[in-house]
Amino acid sequence: MNPELVELALRKQRLQIRCSEQRDALIHHAQAFAPVLHGVDRIGDGLRWARHNAPLLSGIAVFALVVRPRAAIRWARRGWLGWQLLRRVRNLIP
Repeated sequence: MNPELVELALRKQRLQIRCSEQRDALIHHAQAFAPVLHGVDRIGDGLRWARHNAPLLSGIAVFALVVRPRAAIRWARRGWLGWQLLRRVRNLIP
């Protein structure tokens, strides 16, 4: 067999082993981010639920506005500020 082909095959094998070791190290280090990513997933699930149940949430908001107008206005103000903050953060992320 050609010595150059043997050398290339050995180099390929060494690179594959090195890639495997780097992949394992990356997986090990990424475990630290698992709780944060889980929290982000839960927030995304909550937002999807809110989008799918918008009429229900609107009805609750109208009911709260009729029963407790001051509290409803206070929560509306907080929601508005939260929405503005979310828009600004989205604009920062490419």
